Amino acid sequence: MPDETNTPARKSGGWSAARQHLAAWDKPALLDLVKDLYEAEAANRDFIQARCQAEDGGGEVLELYRKKVVEPFFPARGIGKLKLGEARKAIRDYRKATGNIPGTAELLMAYVENGVKFTCQYGDIDERFYNSIESALEELADLLRVEARALYPRFQSRLADVERRTDGIGWGFHDSTAYVVGQLEKEFASDSRE
Repeated sequence: MPDETNTPARKSGGWSAARQHLAAWDKPALLDLVKDLYEAEAANRDFIQARCQAEDGGGEVLELYRKKVVEPFFPARGIGKLKLGEARKAIRDYRKATGNIPGTAELLMAYVENGVKFTCQYGDIDERFYNSIESALEELADLLRVEARALYPRFQSRLADVERRTDGIGWGFHDSTAYVVGQLEKEFASDSRE
């Protein structure tokens, strides 16, 4: 007989069961549920507000998420704790809630810029830190190559500034940054010649 103390708890029906149940509810009951979720946790509130203002493409919601991206680097008080996972989660949550590509690109750019600013201000960090900043830069580059090609001119000088500011930083950080920014410059320069 298996030891039940080591058996992981099973989901009680998962989303399929909840969906079937909720499909039978009337609109006022669903609104009450959403209101309860809204009031239960700040993350729910932020998500619901972002979803409701998705068409705005920025404004208050984008600034709310930008603060979540900047806070791990430069909090209102003290020195940043570098909870990079929280900042990256904010970017994913914004995109999931709004589907807004320009806003998502802006948040990724803010993450990269603040990471570079942090290391310039406080010195050498560690490989995990640099890998995270590089990953966000690559994600931004992929977004600009595919879903947000028209946005590249808006980010071009900021990307060049990031590349310039990383000069002299170790861990292969400058090399990686220069490569990604250089590739974007080449790709978009060839687009403008066509």
